[in-house]
Amino acid sequence: MTDATSDQGASEVTLEGRLARLEEILARMEAEDVALEEALKLFEEGVSHVRQAERVLSETELRVEELLASGETKPMDIDDA
Repeated sequence: MTDATSDQGASEVTLEGRLARLEEILARMEAEDVALEEALKLFEEGVSHVRQAERVLSETELRVEELLASGETKPMDIDDA
């Protein structure tokens, strides 16, 4: 993922996509041949992904709490098939 790609549609990236990209960034940063400038750019991108992932998780947690508080949930019918 390039910087241009990460800037465009940053909100469209899924949480799973962010986690996968973070794994790629970590693997690249652990490589012995990574230049300092590249490592810094990767670190900056990683921090951005972490912050966005935290935002998504916080919003999701809030939504779950709202649903539980409002009573909008209902038991699931699960057949013992």
